[in-house]
Amino acid sequence: MIHGFFSRDYEPAVTVEPGGAFEFSTPNARWQWEPDEEPLESPPGAGHPLYGPVEVRGARAGQTLVVRTDELVPRPWGATYAHGDEFLWTLDGETWRMHAHGVRSAPFLGVIGMPPPEPGEHSTIPPRRWGGNIDCKLLTTGTTLYLPIPVDGASLMLGDAHGAQGDGEVSGTAIECPVERARVTLDVRDDLDLRMPIARTDDAWLAFGFDPVLGVAADLALETMLDLMERELGLPRREALALASVSVDLHVTQIVNQAKGVHAILRT
Repeated sequence: MIHGFFSRDYEPAVTVEPGGAFEFSTPNARWQWEPDEEPLESPPGAGHPLYGPVEVRGARAGQTLVVRTDELVPRPWGATYAHGDEFLWTLDGETWRMHAHGVRSAPFLGVIGMPPPEPGEHSTIPPRRWGGNIDCKLLTTGTTLYLPIPVDGASLMLGDAHGAQGDGEVSGTAIECPVERARVTLDVRDDLDLRMPIARTDDAWLAFGFDPVLGVAADLALETMLDLMERELGLPRREALALASVSVDLHVTQIVNQAKGVHAILRT
Protein backbone atom coordinates (compact mmCIF):
# COMPACT_ATOMS: atom_id res chain seq x y z
CA MET A 1 0.00 0.00 0.00
CA ILE A 2 1.41 3.39 -1.05
CA HIS A 3 0.67 6.72 0.67
CA GLY A 4 1.95 10.24 0.05
CA PHE A 5 1.67 11.38 3.67
CA PHE A 6 2.45 10.20 7.19
CA SER A 7 -0.59 9.48 9.35
CA ARG A 8 -1.36 7.56 12.51
CA ASP A 9 -4.87 7.06 11.12
CA TYR A 10 -3.96 4.78 8.18
CA GLU A 11 -4.76 1.08 8.42
CA PRO A 12 -1.61 -1.10 8.48
CA ALA A 13 -0.44 -2.57 5.19
CA VAL A 14 1.30 -5.36 7.11
CA THR A 15 1.89 -6.36 10.73
CA VAL A 16 5.19 -7.88 11.84
CA GLU A 17 6.38 -9.33 15.14
CA PRO A 18 9.41 -7.74 16.82
CA GLY A 19 12.44 -9.29 15.13
CA GLY A 20 10.43 -9.92 11.95
CA ALA A 21 11.14 -8.82 8.38
CA PHE A 22 9.09 -7.69 5.40
CA GLU A 23 9.68 -6.81 1.75
CA PHE A 24 8.29 -4.02 -0.41
CA SER A 25 8.76 -1.94 -3.56
CA THR A 26 7.95 1.71 -4.31
CA PRO A 27 8.10 4.11 -7.28
CA ASN A 28 10.60 6.94 -7.21
CA ALA A 29 10.03 10.32 -5.54
CA ARG A 30 8.14 11.56 -8.64
CA TRP A 31 5.77 8.54 -8.43
CA GLN A 32 7.31 6.89 -11.51
CA TRP A 33 8.20 3.26 -12.15
CA GLU A 34 9.81 3.93 -15.55
CA PRO A 35 11.31 7.13 -16.97
CA ASP A 36 9.11 7.18 -20.08
CA GLU A 37 5.83 6.56 -18.23
CA GLU A 38 3.41 9.03 -16.71
CA PRO A 39 3.60 9.30 -12.92
CA LEU A 40 1.10 7.31 -10.91
CA GLU A 41 -1.96 9.19 -9.74
CA SER A 42 -1.33 10.68 -6.32
CA PRO A 43 -3.48 12.60 -3.81
CA PRO A 44 -3.37 16.42 -3.94
CA GLY A 45 -0.39 17.73 -2.02
CA ALA A 46 1.17 14.26 -1.68
CA GLY A 47 4.89 13.97 -1.04
CA HIS A 48 7.03 10.86 -1.42
CA PRO A 49 5.26 7.59 -2.31
CA LEU A 50 5.82 5.48 0.80
CA TYR A 51 5.07 1.84 1.59
CA GLY A 52 3.13 1.18 4.76
CA PRO A 53 2.19 1.69 7.41
CA VAL A 54 4.04 -1.27 8.90
CA GLU A 55 2.63 -2.14 12.32
CA VAL A 56 4.99 -3.71 14.85
CA ARG A 57 2.95 -5.87 17.18
CA GLY A 58 3.18 -4.70 20.77
CA ALA A 59 5.23 -1.57 20.02
CA ARG A 60 4.33 1.36 22.27
CA ALA A 61 4.91 5.09 22.13
CA GLY A 62 8.06 5.94 24.08
CA GLN A 63 9.94 2.81 23.03
CA THR A 64 12.62 2.73 20.32
CA LEU A 65 12.13 1.18 16.89
CA VAL A 66 15.15 -0.65 15.47
CA VAL A 67 15.19 -0.63 11.65
CA ARG A 68 17.81 -2.64 9.75
CA THR A 69 17.98 -2.42 5.96
CA ASP A 70 18.89 -5.97 4.90
CA GLU A 71 18.58 -5.58 1.12
CA LEU A 72 17.89 -2.75 -1.30
CA VAL A 73 17.74 -3.28 -5.05
CA PRO A 74 16.96 -0.14 -7.07
CA ARG A 75 15.58 -0.24 -10.58
CA PRO A 76 18.41 0.55 -13.02
CA TRP A 77 17.40 4.14 -13.71
CA GLY A 78 17.02 7.33 -11.74
CA ALA A 79 16.69 11.07 -12.13
CA THR A 80 18.16 14.19 -10.53
CA TYR A 81 16.43 17.57 -10.80
CA ALA A 82 18.10 20.97 -10.76
CA HIS A 83 16.34 24.30 -11.41
CA GLY A 84 13.47 22.38 -13.04
CA ASP A 85 15.62 20.36 -15.43
CA GLU A 86 15.65 16.55 -15.33
CA PHE A 87 18.92 14.60 -15.63
CA LEU A 88 18.47 10.87 -16.24
CA TRP A 89 20.90 8.26 -14.94
CA THR A 90 21.31 4.59 -15.83
CA LEU A 91 22.90 1.94 -13.64
CA ASP A 92 25.88 0.23 -15.28
CA GLY A 93 27.07 -2.46 -12.88
CA GLU A 94 28.12 -0.56 -9.75
CA THR A 95 28.22 2.85 -11.47
CA TRP A 96 25.47 5.36 -12.20
CA ARG A 97 26.06 7.12 -15.54
CA MET A 98 24.70 10.40 -16.91
CA HIS A 99 26.27 11.86 -20.07
CA ALA A 100 30.04 11.62 -19.45
CA HIS A 101 29.62 11.47 -15.67
CA GLY A 102 29.79 8.43 -13.42
CA VAL A 103 29.25 8.02 -9.67
CA ARG A 104 29.53 4.91 -7.53
CA SER A 105 26.22 3.23 -6.71
CA ALA A 106 25.42 3.50 -2.99
CA PRO A 107 21.66 3.06 -2.64
CA PHE A 108 19.72 3.84 0.51
CA LEU A 109 16.15 4.63 1.54
CA GLY A 110 15.69 8.38 1.78
CA VAL A 111 12.56 8.09 3.91
CA ILE A 112 12.30 5.81 6.95
CA GLY A 113 9.97 7.17 9.58
CA MET A 114 6.81 7.28 11.62
CA PRO A 115 3.99 9.82 11.84
CA PRO A 116 3.76 12.63 14.37
CA PRO A 117 1.48 11.70 17.28
CA GLU A 118 -1.18 14.23 16.22
CA PRO A 119 -4.07 12.90 14.07
CA GLY A 120 -4.42 13.76 10.40
CA GLU A 121 -2.04 13.66 7.46
CA HIS A 122 1.47 15.09 7.69
CA SER A 123 4.01 16.02 5.02
CA THR A 124 6.73 13.55 4.10
CA ILE A 125 9.18 16.35 3.24
CA PRO A 126 10.78 17.42 6.56
CA PRO A 127 12.74 14.97 8.71
CA ARG A 128 11.55 14.77 12.31
CA ARG A 129 12.52 13.27 15.65
CA TRP A 130 10.63 10.13 14.56
CA GLY A 131 12.58 9.85 11.30
CA GLY A 132 11.17 10.50 7.85
CA ASN A 133 13.06 12.21 5.05
CA ILE A 134 16.49 11.81 6.66
CA ASP A 135 18.44 11.63 3.36
CA CYS A 136 21.73 10.49 4.91
CA LYS A 137 23.97 8.75 2.37
CA LEU A 138 25.47 6.48 5.06
CA LEU A 139 22.18 4.62 5.69
CA THR A 140 22.98 1.93 3.14
CA THR A 141 22.33 -1.81 3.31
CA GLY A 142 23.43 -3.32 6.61
CA THR A 143 22.92 -0.12 8.60
CA THR A 144 20.65 -0.09 11.65
CA LEU A 145 18.58 3.02 12.41
CA TYR A 146 17.11 3.72 15.87
CA LEU A 147 13.99 5.91 16.04
CA PRO A 148 11.87 7.11 18.98
CA ILE A 149 8.37 5.63 18.57
CA PRO A 150 5.65 8.34 18.63
CA VAL A 151 2.51 6.16 18.37
CA ASP A 152 1.44 2.70 19.49
CA GLY A 153 2.15 0.13 16.79
CA ALA A 154 4.88 2.36 15.28
CA SER A 155 3.14 2.82 11.86
CA LEU A 156 6.47 2.85 10.01
CA MET A 157 6.56 4.06 6.40
CA LEU A 158 9.45 3.72 3.93
CA GLY A 159 10.51 4.60 0.40
CA ASP A 160 12.27 7.29 -1.67
CA ALA A 161 15.26 5.23 -2.80
CA HIS A 162 18.41 7.18 -3.66
CA GLY A 163 20.92 5.52 -5.97
CA ALA A 164 23.66 7.87 -4.81
CA GLN A 165 23.84 11.23 -3.05
CA GLY A 166 26.34 13.75 -1.72
CA ASP A 167 26.18 15.24 1.76
CA GLY A 168 23.85 18.22 1.69
CA GLU A 169 21.69 17.00 -1.24
CA VAL A 170 22.26 20.49 -2.61
CA SER A 171 19.80 20.49 -5.54
CA GLY A 172 17.05 19.00 -3.38
CA THR A 173 17.24 15.60 -5.10
CA ALA A 174 19.64 12.67 -5.25
CA ILE A 175 19.51 9.98 -7.94
CA GLU A 176 15.80 9.36 -7.35
CA CYS A 177 15.10 5.77 -8.32
CA PRO A 178 12.29 3.24 -7.79
CA VAL A 179 12.74 0.40 -5.32
CA GLU A 180 12.68 -2.90 -7.18
CA ARG A 181 12.96 -4.83 -3.93
CA ALA A 182 13.78 -3.97 -0.34
CA ARG A 183 13.91 -6.15 2.75
CA VAL A 184 13.84 -4.61 6.23
CA THR A 185 13.95 -6.18 9.71
CA LEU A 186 12.28 -4.44 12.67
CA ASP A 187 12.71 -4.76 16.42
CA VAL A 188 11.78 -2.80 19.54
CA ARG A 189 13.90 -1.68 22.50
CA ASP A 190 12.92 -0.38 25.92
CA ASP A 191 16.35 0.73 27.09
CA LEU A 192 17.01 3.75 24.86
CA ASP A 193 15.82 7.30 25.49
CA LEU A 194 16.64 9.20 22.29
CA ARG A 195 16.29 12.94 21.79
CA MET A 196 16.95 12.37 18.04
CA PRO A 197 17.59 9.34 15.80
CA ILE A 198 20.88 7.46 15.90
CA ALA A 199 22.30 4.79 13.59
CA ARG A 200 24.99 2.11 13.55
CA THR A 201 27.03 1.36 10.44
CA ASP A 202 29.80 -1.22 10.03
CA ASP A 203 32.41 1.20 11.35
CA ALA A 204 30.67 4.13 13.04
CA TRP A 205 27.92 5.50 15.24
CA LEU A 206 25.78 8.31 13.79
CA ALA A 207 23.68 10.83 15.68
CA PHE A 208 21.24 13.16 13.91
CA GLY A 209 19.85 16.62 14.46
CA PHE A 210 17.05 18.31 12.48
CA ASP A 211 15.84 21.90 12.66
CA PRO A 212 14.99 24.77 10.27
CA VAL A 213 18.16 26.48 11.60
CA LEU A 214 21.34 24.60 10.65
CA GLY A 215 23.18 25.62 13.81
CA VAL A 216 20.39 24.24 16.00
CA ALA A 217 20.46 21.00 13.99
CA ALA A 218 24.21 20.77 14.67
CA ASP A 219 23.65 21.32 18.40
CA LEU A 220 21.01 18.56 18.46
CA ALA A 221 23.30 16.15 16.59
CA LEU A 222 26.13 16.87 19.04
CA GLU A 223 23.96 16.50 22.15
CA THR A 224 22.55 13.24 20.80
CA MET A 225 26.09 11.99 20.14
CA LEU A 226 27.17 12.93 23.67
CA ASP A 227 24.17 11.01 25.02
CA LEU A 228 25.31 8.01 22.99
CA MET A 229 28.94 8.29 24.14
CA GLU A 230 27.87 8.49 27.79
CA ARG A 231 25.75 5.36 27.37
CA GLU A 232 27.96 3.25 25.09
CA LEU A 233 31.38 4.25 26.49
CA GLY A 234 30.41 4.92 30.10
CA LEU A 235 31.94 8.41 30.01
CA PRO A 236 31.10 11.47 32.10
CA ARG A 237 29.60 14.11 29.82
CA ARG A 238 32.55 16.52 30.10
CA GLU A 239 34.96 13.76 29.12
CA ALA A 240 32.65 12.75 26.26
CA LEU A 241 32.70 16.35 25.01
CA ALA A 242 36.50 16.48 25.14
CA LEU A 243 36.75 13.18 23.24
CA ALA A 244 34.12 14.32 20.73
CA SER A 245 36.11 17.46 19.97
CA VAL A 246 38.99 15.36 18.64
CA SER A 247 37.18 12.29 17.25
CA VAL A 248 33.63 13.20 16.16
CA ASP A 249 32.94 14.71 12.72
CA LEU A 250 29.87 16.85 12.02
CA HIS A 251 28.55 16.50 8.46
CA VAL A 252 25.70 18.40 6.83
CA THR A 253 23.07 15.79 6.00
CA GLN A 254 20.88 18.14 4.00
CA ILE A 255 20.35 21.86 3.47
CA VAL A 256 16.93 21.32 1.89
CA ASN A 257 13.61 19.73 2.92
CA GLN A 258 12.42 22.49 5.31
CA ALA A 259 14.25 21.07 8.35
CA LYS A 260 18.00 21.07 7.76
CA GLY A 261 20.00 18.09 8.97
CA VAL A 262 23.38 17.40 10.55
CA HIS A 263 24.83 13.99 11.42
CA ALA A 264 27.64 13.47 13.93
CA ILE A 265 29.99 10.56 13.14
CA LEU A 266 32.03 8.63 15.69
CA ARG A 267 34.27 6.06 13.97
CA THR A 268 34.80 2.80 15.86
